[in-house]
Amino acid sequence: MNNYFGKLTDRMDNFREELLKAKPYVCVERAILTTQSYKKHGDKPLVIKRAYMLQNILEHMSIFIETDTLIAGNQASSNRSAPIFPEYAMDWVIDELDEFEKRDGDVFYITEESKKKLREIQPYWMNNTLKEKALAAMPKASKVFYDLGIIKAEGNITSGDAHLAVNYEEVMKLGLKDYKKRTLEQIENLDLTDYHNLKKLYFYQSIIIVIDSVVAFAKRYANLASDMAKTEKNKKRAEELVEMARILNKVPYEPADTYHEAVQSMWFIHLILQIESNGHSLSYGRMDQFLYPYYKKDLENGIITEDRTVELLTNLWLKTFTINKIRSWSHTKFSAGSPLYQNVTVGGQTVDKKDAVNPLSYLILQSVAQVKLPQPNLTVRYHKGLDDKFMKECIEVVRLGTGMPAFNNDEIIIPSFIEKGVKEEDAYNYSAIGCVEVAVPGKWGYRCTGMSFLNFPKSLLIALNNGIDLESGTKLSEGVGQFIDMTSFDQVLAAWDKIIREFTKHSVIIDTTVDMILEQDTADILCSTLVDDCIGRGKTIKEGGAVYDFISDLQVGIANLADSLSAIKKCVFDDKLITTKELWNAMLSDFEGEDGNRIQDILINKAPKFGNDDDYVDTLISGAYDVYIDEISKYHNTRYGRGPIGGVYYAGTSSISANVPQGNGTLATPDGRNAHTPLAEGCAPVHSMDRNGPTAVFKSVAKLSTDKITGGVLLNQKITPQLLSTEEDKIKIIALVRTFFNRLKGFHVQYNVVSRDTLIDAQKNPEEYRDLIVRVAGYSAFFNVLSKQTQDDIIARTEQSL
Repeated sequence: MNNYFGKLTDRMDNFREELLKAKPYVCVERAILTTQSYKKHGDKPLVIKRAYMLQNILEHMSIFIETDTLIAGNQASSNRSAPIFPEYAMDWVIDELDEFEKRDGDVFYITEESKKKLREIQPYWMNNTLKEKALAAMPKASKVFYDLGIIKAEGNITSGDAHLAVNYEEVMKLGLKDYKKRTLEQIENLDLTDYHNLKKLYFYQSIIIVIDSVVAFAKRYANLASDMAKTEKNKKRAEELVEMARILNKVPYEPADTYHEAVQSMWFIHLILQIESNGHSLSYGRMDQFLYPYYKKDLENGIITEDRTVELLTNLWLKTFTINKIRSWSHTKFSAGSPLYQNVTVGGQTVDKKDAVNPLSYLILQSVAQVKLPQPNLTVRYHKGLDDKFMKECIEVVRLGTGMPAFNNDEIIIPSFIEKGVKEEDAYNYSAIGCVEVAVPGKWGYRCTGMSFLNFPKSLLIALNNGIDLESGTKLSEGVGQFIDMTSFDQVLAAWDKIIREFTKHSVIIDTTVDMILEQDTADILCSTLVDDCIGRGKTIKEGGAVYDFISDLQVGIANLADSLSAIKKCVFDDKLITTKELWNAMLSDFEGEDGNRIQDILINKAPKFGNDDDYVDTLISGAYDVYIDEISKYHNTRYGRGPIGGVYYAGTSSISANVPQGNGTLATPDGRNAHTPLAEGCAPVHSMDRNGPTAVFKSVAKLSTDKITGGVLLNQKITPQLLSTEEDKIKIIALVRTFFNRLKGFHVQYNVVSRDTLIDAQKNPEEYRDLIVRVAGYSAFFNVLSKQTQDDIIARTEQSL
C-alpha cells in the first residue's frame, strides 16, 4: 500500500526527515523588524506604514537555501520556526514566554536571548495592538459574550485574516510587472482634490513599495544561490543553484514561462503573504488548472519529465510544511496541531461545465501521497461526471490515513453560490479554502468562514435559564422563563428562538468591531494587490476591494443541540419519563448520584439521536438551525455597499477543534453529556450515538439546510484501514460518496482511516508513531503534537463500517 504512489526521491526524503527533526522555535526577527518600522514610519498613512514594514522585513530577515531544495524562500530564521506578529497581540506572548515548552500540545521552544528581545520591544506595543484596541472597542453588552466564552473571536484579534486564495494564475501569467504598470496608470489619473482619491494614492504608493520589495527579496535569494554555486563542489548541485538564481532573477516580477518558474513564482508569493500577515487558511486554489498549461508545454517540449514534475510538487509541499504559526494557548485549543490550513484543490469542473481532471490532477494526488504530511490540505471537488478512475485514485490516497483528500460537492456548492449572486463562470471556478470553506480564488474577500464561534449547547442552557448564564449568573438576555416551569416543548423552542437570535446579533456586533479595528489598524498590501478588483477600486480588501465578500460565523455543538432537543421532547414532554425539575437538577449536579445516573441513562438511551436517519431528531435540529440561518442572513459585514457583491453572512459548521475548549466551558447538557467534556465536532453526530452506519449519518446531515450553510458543512467519518483493504471495499465507499453527493446533496465528507487501537497505542508510545497523521477537523495534524484532550476526542469518535 505504501508504495502504490511510489517513493520520494532521495533528496526530498532527506529534506522531509530534516523538517520532521526540526524543533519548532519562536523566531523574533519579524517582531523586531516590525517594531523598528512602526516606530520609524508611525507618522505615515496606514497603508504606507504597512508597506514599509514589509519592505524592512524582506530586506533584513535571515534567508537560506536548503541543501536538497529546488525552490527557494523561507518564512523565519529556521524552518518550522514561528514568527511573532506584535502588531496583532503581545500580551499573551509575554505572559506565556516561559510556558511555550511546557504546553500539553503544540509545543514551541524559545531561547533566553529571544525572550529578552521580546520583552525589550513590549513597552512600545502596550495598549497599541489590534487585540487591545478591539477589546476596548467592543460594546459592553456584546463583550460579555466574549468574556464568558459563548462567542469566541480570539483568532480574529490576535492574527491576520487570510481565509482566501489570491490570483496565483494571473501572477504567473502576467508577473508583478503588470500589477505595477496598472497601479502607475491609476496614479496618473487621480484627481487628488477628492478625498477618496487621496486615500487611493496612498494605497497605490504602498503597492509600488511592496512590489519593489518582493523583487528585491527574490534577488537576495538569487544572489545567495549564485554565491553558493561558486563554492559548490557537486557539479549537478552547482548547476541547479545557477538555474535557481536565473529563475529568481525573473519571477515573480516577470511572467513564468516554464513549470519550474511557475512553481517558484507561486511559492514565493504564497510565502510573502504569510510573512506579511499570519492569517491562516491562505490557500493555493485550483492548482491542477492553472499549473497544467506549464506542465503540458514543458512535457511536450522535453523540458520536464513526469518524475521531475512530481519531485517539484513534493518540494513545494515540503516548503509549505516549513511555514508555522504560534497561537496563544487559549486559541491553540481551538486550532490544535498548529494548523495552517493551506488548501490545494483538484478536480471539479471547468467554467464550460466539463470535467476538469487532467494529468496534473493525478500527479498532485501522487505527490501529496508521497510526502505524507499534514500540509497541504488536499481537497477534491466532486461532481456527477467525475469518473471512477480518478475516484479510485483518491481512495488510494485516503487509505494512507492522512485524512486526505476531503471531498467538496459541486452539485450543491455551485448552485448555492449562483443563488447568492456569484457569476456562473466564477461559481464554477471555486476552490476550497482552509478547511471546508469555499470561495472564488483571486476575487473573494477575507474570512469566507470563521469570523467567530457561537456555542449552541451553552446558548440552549441559557435559553432554558431565562436568559441567565448558569456559571456566572450574568443575565444576557430577556428570556421566556425557567425550564422547570415550562409545560410544553413549544416553550422550549420559543426560548431557543429568542436567545439564539439575540446571541447571533451580538456575534455580528463582535465581528463588526473586529473588522472595524482591522481596517483601521492593519492592511495587507500584497494580498490586496493580488485580489480583484482592489487595484481598480483603489481599496484594500478590508475596505471593500474584492469582487465578492461573503462571510460566515461558525456554530459549535450542532449534534449536541439536536440530541438535547430530542431528549427534552421525548423524555420530558412526550413520554413523560422525567419531569422538567428532575432533568434540570440532574444537569446542575452533572448527573451525580443514583438519581442523576438514572436520568442520564434515560436521556442517552430513550431519545432518538442525530446521525441515525431518524426524522424525530433530524427535523428538530433542522428547524432549530434554520432559526439561526434566518437570523444571520439579516446582517451585513463592514464591506456591504462599498463595492463587493454580497457583503452578507451565511452559516458554517467548520468548528476546527473548538468543540474541545467550548465543551470545556459548558455545563452538563440535556443530551446526557457531562459537564466540561467535548462537544460534537463539525456537523458530525455525538461520539457513539450514530449506530446505524455511515448511510444513516449522511441522511441525517443532508436534512440540514446545506444549501444555505455555504460556510461549509464539515463531516468527519472514521473507518479502520481494514475496511478499505479490498477492491470491493473501495467500490463501496465510492458508491457511498456518490450517493451522498448526487442524491442527498451532501456538502462535504472526509475520512480518518485509523483504528482506535492504533491511536491508543500511539498515545502510550508516541516515539513509535512519529509519522501518524489524523484528521482533527477540516484539517490534518500529527497525532503526537495534539493535547491529550484533543487526542481523546479523536479516539472516541465512532468507527464506521461499510
